[in-house]
Amino acid sequence: MEAEAAMAAAAAATGAVRVEKVRGRSAVTRCFAKYPLKLIAPSKAGRASSGAAWLYAITYGGGIVSVSRRIASSSSPGLQSTNQPTGDIISCTVAVGDGCAAAMTTQASTKVYKAVDSKCSEQVLEARVGEDALFALIPDPVTCFSMARYHQKQVFHVFPNSNLVVVDWFTSGRYESGEKWNFSFYKSINHILLEDQPLFIDSVLLEQSSNFSIADRMQEYNVVAMVILLGPKLKHIQDQMQDEVKKMMSVQLRPPTSAGGRYSTRSQPLHPQRPPIIASCSPFGRMGTGMVARITAVSTESVYSFLRHHLAALEPFLGACPYPAS
Repeated sequence: MEAEAAMAAAAAATGAVRVEKVRGRSAVTRCFAKYPLKLIAPSKAGRASSGAAWLYAITYGGGIVSVSRRIASSSSPGLQSTNQPTGDIISCTVAVGDGCAAAMTTQASTKVYKAVDSKCSEQVLEARVGEDALFALIPDPVTCFSMARYHQKQVFHVFPNSNLVVVDWFTSGRYESGEKWNFSFYKSINHILLEDQPLFIDSVLLEQSSNFSIADRMQEYNVVAMVILLGPKLKHIQDQMQDEVKKMMSVQLRPPTSAGGRYSTRSQPLHPQRPPIIASCSPFGRMGTGMVARITAVSTESVYSFLRHHLAALEPFLGACPYPAS
């Protein structure tokens, strides 16, 4: 049954990648993609000494569209489609072999265009990370245009000594042009299975309501992000991020004090200004083997800076820093 499910998943997928050891280096030994997905595996995408493989996921036309087309869903739990009327469906499987290192990213934000006839565009990823392997999923954010409907599901299968980095984030839309939280539906699901047992399950859902719009609830914030770090190789990055986030938020959320002391007559603002970026970190798994950081921010660039700083320590593993400054 497991072999049949794997074959069905491969048949339904619009992309499939396999990374294996070749002459002591991590190499892409299979890279398949069909419309609307394109996968690029550059031969040089970092220092050769790192031995890591890099992949770029690209969509034709620069985004995901709502069209009257359906791709048969797989019997694999990770690649099952939603029950919603669907537009574009992008499904991809990734297998990172034992001892390998691989990074998967994008060249720009993933744009989700306006839904037609309430169809929901979808992206589904199922990744298997081998023993002592590292997989870093470090895309640019998802940007949903006005009236867009989008659903995303990502499933990761790991071993006790696997290492995993997941960045999952989205923006309010083209907010610099005044289009802010105008999409109709957004849902993102992330599952991590440790030897097929649930280790981490997360779901984010934003949907317009007759009582309160998404914009009403999100106030001035335009970006929501989640970072997952799991595995023994990433413990020092977890510890550093937790310490720095704690210090940052203790400063930003500290109540304002009057320069004149307790008897000062200087009035305090009734509604203190909210910090431009808010972050928190929480461990998960036995003995805190994993950590999840959640971030919300006013600007996309502030989240890029956060990611650039806190994930810079991945360079020795990947041969390049994620989210380099342009």
